[in-house]
Amino acid sequence: MIISSLHGLPAFAAYLVAAIGFCALFLLIYTWITPHREFDLIVESQNASAAIALGMSLIGFAIPLTAAIRSSAGIVDFSIWALVSLIVQIVGYGLARLAHKNLSKAIEQNTIAAAVWLGSVSLTVGIVSASCMTP
Repeated sequence: MIISSLHGLPAFAAYLVAAIGFCALFLLIYTWITPHREFDLIVESQNASAAIALGMSLIGFAIPLTAAIRSSAGIVDFSIWALVSLIVQIVGYGLARLAHKNLSKAIEQNTIAAAVWLGSVSLTVGIVSASCMTP
């Protein structure tokens, strides 16, 4: 009985490893395109705004990632939708910056309102893009 329950373990492992890899890729690209250095601000300066903005952006990416896992026809299909989700999040970041010209500077100055703005845009983009994925 236990053996038959574990027949999905290889697929679970593949999706989990792929999802973690895409989250790492998202963080790499996201922190590369932002003018401020998120991890330096979080670790060295204890900057709550950087932590809030980056954390909410990662959640905003993870939401459509999970939708892609649920609705994909396989790991290749999932990977395509994960890349689409990554691009959508980067576009969302660009739109948040258009509306708040000094967004990066505000986050560097630990302005919580700027972090909540960016995080909210990221979550909204993630929720909407996840909803657009249909099985």
